[in-house]
Amino acid sequence: MAVITHPLGSRMQLRLTVGQDDEGNPIYRSRSYSNVKPMASDDDVFAVGNALAGLQQHDLKEVRRINEHILIEE
Repeated sequence: MAVITHPLGSRMQLRLTVGQDDEGNPIYRSRSYSNVKPMASDDDVFAVGNALAGLQQHDLKEVRRINEHILIEE
């Protein structure tokens, strides 16, 4: 029995450095953007994430992509 995946959706998350705590450790906040086309390339999602980060007040730590899939048994 084989299982195949069917792309359901995708979202992009920007992880931003917003400051430091009392011990000097970085504090992070996330901004999420939903309805990213599942078939969009990772390069395109990364480029858009960097462009959106340029509009943010805080520094970008990383761009994350979260994909959702349906697992279907054949």
